Amino acid sequence: MKLKAAFMFLSPDANHEKSVVSTPSVELTVIATRNYDDAVSVATELADLGIKSIELCGGFGHIGTARIANAVEGKATVGVVRFDIHPGLDGASGDSIFTK
Repeated sequence: MKLKAAFMFLSPDANHEKSVVSTPSVELTVIATRNYDDAVSVATELADLGIKSIELCGGFGHIGTARIANAVEGKATVGVVRFDIHPGLDGASGDSIFTK
């Protein structure tokens, strides 16, 4: 059975740009989200569509990761690439940007 997975990243000017990479064993959806609220909405939608594994970019801090994990609990697993500070967010964590 093919694993349906997703990789979500943060880009404040994103408009849900999406790409799908398919191999015999994995179908990976890559999608850009604007902020944590947007990411929670997208993650919930992806889980409802059968995505079973969601990996988050390093821009998601602990708070953002927890929000996604709670939103899809029981529907999808959540993993995260870790940066203490993220180069794509001007050296900040998403927690310091998206939780104000």
